[in-house]
Amino acid sequence: MSVGAPPDAFNARGQDWGLPPWRPDRLAESGYAPFRELLRALFRYAGALRIDHVMGLFRLWWVPQGRPPTEGTYVRYDAEAMLAVLVLEASRAGALVIGEDLGTVEPGVREALRERGVLGTSVLWFERDWDGDGRPLPPDRWRADCLATATTHDLPSTAARLTGEHVELRDSLGLLTRPLQEERAEAAADIGEWLALLTHLGLLDGTGGTDTSSEEAEIRAVHRFLLRTPARMVGVWLPDGVGDRRPQNLPGTWDQYPNWRLPIADAEGRPVTLEDLAASPRLHALMEVLRQPPDASGG
Repeated sequence: MSVGAPPDAFNARGQDWGLPPWRPDRLAESGYAPFRELLRALFRYAGALRIDHVMGLFRLWWVPQGRPPTEGTYVRYDAEAMLAVLVLEASRAGALVIGEDLGTVEPGVREALRERGVLGTSVLWFERDWDGDGRPLPPDRWRADCLATATTHDLPSTAARLTGEHVELRDSLGLLTRPLQEERAEAAADIGEWLALLTHLGLLDGTGGTDTSSEEAEIRAVHRFLLRTPARMVGVWLPDGVGDRRPQNLPGTWDQYPNWRLPIADAEGRPVTLEDLAASPRLHALMEVLRQPPDASGG
């Protein structure tokens, strides 16, 4: 068995992460000792912990060996016990916990996390009025108990999303389940709505264009938007600071893509050294946005 995720709007073929699952019965028999020891080891070196796929504390999608992710099934865990151990160890370490509550989230998960002081994760491109007109959610309507970001390690960089290059990449790897032109059109419409909102809020000058300076301005506008939300934390994906086009991890792939093996690169795909990163004018301009008070971020 390995763990993964069922098909969803972003990965219609499901995901197989190639990782063995914890057996819930063995965890209970051990008094959750392996989980407790893992947390203690992490909190020994960190003041904050981000839990990837935090829904795994409630249930995990198990995929039988040799079968596609679509043929997996959910296996439930004792969420009350898992959360109790997590919160206890975080409290002992004086650490903050952030859960990646993205994707397929069953009812009650976000509420259970919030009640225990675990922050959620809100990604700009997913924040829409899903119960209303479906349009981008204005910053004042975002939740407060979250880490607000433009992207994550599992998603396209902001530059790739703005240019649509993520669609081409997924098409080249056979991950699309719809015609390429349909995917391109939907991605362009999505970006168009967000850029229109950024312009309306005075965060972007609205000149448009496809040159690098326009792209940089749009990325800075995205982060100005995040600063206007009530989110307790705002995160920056470091490749966004230099215009990297490639995702660090591409869900739905195993050995078809070099997941977790790509050095950070600039907009032309050239690897960036730590010294180059620290001296990057593009990164410095983005960091300057984040240093501004929210009320001053509109420019």
